[in-house]
Amino acid sequence: MPRKKQVDPIPEEFSSYEEAAEFWDTHNPEDYPDAFRPVKAIVELRRRRYEIEIELDEELVKRLRAVARRRKKTISQLASEILRKELVALGK
Repeated sequence: MPRKKQVDPIPEEFSSYEEAAEFWDTHNPEDYPDAFRPVKAIVELRRRRYEIEIELDEELVKRLRAVARRRKKTISQLASEILRKELVALGK
């Protein structure tokens, strides 16, 4: 007859995220089937964002910064908006 695997008890409370992470790095949640319960969750999947680097001349950066400030956006948001509009126009 197979012996039951001995597992450490889950602490009542962790003193930090690091302590919890350390515990779960060395313990398998599947060894604690009664410790968890199913939950329903609604998630909103968003588009994946990519970070790329583009070299711009100083004058263009100044203009982007000024327009972004006026529109209360980040330079990244404004640049994405401009590129999106231009790509749509190119596709016509």
